[in-house]
Amino acid sequence: MQKIHIDIVSDIACPWCAIGYARLEQAMKQLAPEYEFGVQWHAFELNPDHTGEGEPILPALARKYGRSEEEMRATQDQMMTIAKDLGLNFEKMQERFTCNTFDAHRLVKWAAEQGKQTEMKQALFEAYFGEAEDVSDRDVLLGCVESLGLDRARAEQILDSDEFASVVREDETTYQQAGVSAVPAFIVNGKYLISGAQEPDTLVQAFEEIGGKPE
Repeated sequence: MQKIHIDIVSDIACPWCAIGYARLEQAMKQLAPEYEFGVQWHAFELNPDHTGEGEPILPALARKYGRSEEEMRATQDQMMTIAKDLGLNFEKMQERFTCNTFDAHRLVKWAAEQGKQTEMKQALFEAYFGEAEDVSDRDVLLGCVESLGLDRARAEQILDSDEFASVVREDETTYQQAGVSAVPAFIVNGKYLISGAQEPDTLVQAFEEIGGKPE
């Protein structure tokens, strides 16, 4: 069985990152008889300088992209439909507020040591897009930790310290220097970049081509 390793660069605040991983799961499932996949999540912040109170998402996006709130709502409606078809909960994505995701990324790094990085990422996606919860809020983060059966007290220690902060910053620097400026980005076997939330069939084809190439 061939092995394929995928480094996923993403942000918790990025809806296409949640969609992209759900599509990747479908592609990996299709190829499971032939390929063994390993996944590693890496941090990216869409809004690294965010501080203070969050802003309602629609006006924030409208200002960022120079479009109307109505246009942004229509775009989000499309994403909600795509997400629903993939079994994702995006029910409250238009009710969410902007927020800082740095602490959430730190907990993903910690969860990776417990073998639960993907589950943590998915719990955070669910909290943010499904429940419109503030994923910079300590109680929300600890709720995600508890939902996975991880150690709340240990997570509190991490949030009270700067543990995993340097790992997150190294991630961000590494992939920015490698030219990743938008997410999701999938780096396959350390060589091949797949950008964006590609359809499962596109990913299957890419993996089969990569798998057929000599190392």
